[in-house]
Amino acid sequence: MTNENQAEPNGFAALGITGALLKAANAAGFTDPKPIQAHAIPPQLEGRDIFGIAQTGSGKTAAFALPILSKIIGLGTKRRPKTARALILAPTRELAVQIEDTIKLLAKGAHISTALVLGGVSRYSQVKKIGPGVDILIATPGRLTDLVREGDLILADTKWLVLDEGDRMLDMGFINDVKRIAKATAPDRQTALFSATMPNEIAELAKGLLKDPVRIEVSPQSTTAAEIVQSVVLARTKQKRQVLSKMLADEMMRSVIVFSRTKHGADRVTKDLARDGFNAAVIHGNKSQNARQKALNDFRDGSVRILVATDIAARGIDVPGISHVVNFDLPDEAESYVHRIGRTGRNGRDGIAITLCDPSENGKLRQVERIIRMKLPVIADHLGSPDPQRDPKEKTERHFEPANDREHHGGRRDGRRPGSGNNGKKRFGGKPGGERQFAPKPQGDRPAGAKPNGERKPDGFKRFKGNNKRRFGGKRPANRAA
Repeated sequence: MTNENQAEPNGFAALGITGALLKAANAAGFTDPKPIQAHAIPPQLEGRDIFGIAQTGSGKTAAFALPILSKIIGLGTKRRPKTARALILAPTRELAVQIEDTIKLLAKGAHISTALVLGGVSRYSQVKKIGPGVDILIATPGRLTDLVREGDLILADTKWLVLDEGDRMLDMGFINDVKRIAKATAPDRQTALFSATMPNEIAELAKGLLKDPVRIEVSPQSTTAAEIVQSVVLARTKQKRQVLSKMLADEMMRSVIVFSRTKHGADRVTKDLARDGFNAAVIHGNKSQNARQKALNDFRDGSVRILVATDIAARGIDVPGISHVVNFDLPDEAESYVHRIGRTGRNGRDGIAITLCDPSENGKLRQVERIIRMKLPVIADHLGSPDPQRDPKEKTERHFEPANDREHHGGRRDGRRPGSGNNGKKRFGGKPGGERQFAPKPQGDRPAGAKPNGERKPDGFKRFKGNNKRRFGGKRPANRAA
């Protein structure tokens, strides 16, 4: 693309993108580079490592995809089996799918092969896809680690490595997997690390993975897009359902994401909306990948106008035209607020973010205001109104849920501490502690070969050896974030 008056390149052509790739980018609507793209593309074309700090929705995908595509197109189509020329790591399945869609759009007609490696779906089809070798592999760290450990993927030929949403991967406990994966790639690889925030752990990760990187920071850390109008509605927890239903009755709320703090909370909000006459889809970590993708597709094509989600959807969902984001609960981590409301107000469009705040959440609200560097205006106060009465016909649901959407709880798989049931009293044979009954001990000598009481092990007991860390040659841990 050139300027006819001065015959000088402009747009992405001025950044070094040429030929069929430039035409495909223009056809896809990528004509005017965003700040992150203008700063990141030229040094990557020169072979430099990149450390980018940019808020969600700032255009990071094209910022790292266009330079990689430009280099790969010149390599031809001959690939080694089970290898990937470029690897892009994303923390969530939704973000990985979105990245592949963007790359396919940018590389249209360029004969670039891509593959997705995700948890929650068939492993066989993924192994079959990468068998002949691929140009660009987009993956979540957990499933990718499985394939590398089992020899279905070889990363020795991977010359480009991208870590997208590095701070989110840190939150989800993927950093050790990321380090092992990076170590398995080519020593002379080119690396790009993008993150919306920069905690100390991300800074240390950058030092270990990047070589003399170009640092790019196109916006202050943890700030929100100027196009988003933010506000607070004060309401007690028992009032929130009624407040949300009245808000959603407004036809101006044409495409809405409602964020809940927990997975069970998201299911409860969805059921309450259905009882109140609203059709809503739900997405969270307990849903299968197919169910999550169907909910997202229905929301994207307008089949449903309300999507209820946990923070798993705070990043990686790029649906055009989301008019409103509603925080039914405030997040445990203030940074997640920034990513939640970043689902609206994208690509220069206007957006509205409304937070329902119970008095018990005031501390979280103050943390959010500190991190976004502004005080959120209160547009409605329902605290003086009585709590609405729940319809007695509706089944009362009681369920314990951990305080966030991560899948590593520690202790019991349901997040509770051992022995927390039955008012803290242990049960023996189904009876409370005060009713313990012990069978009489058999008399006589101990059987031959028996061990003293302190050394007895139950049948089938296997002593745990070593720690539970993931290694390419080790065993798979019992729990892992998706």
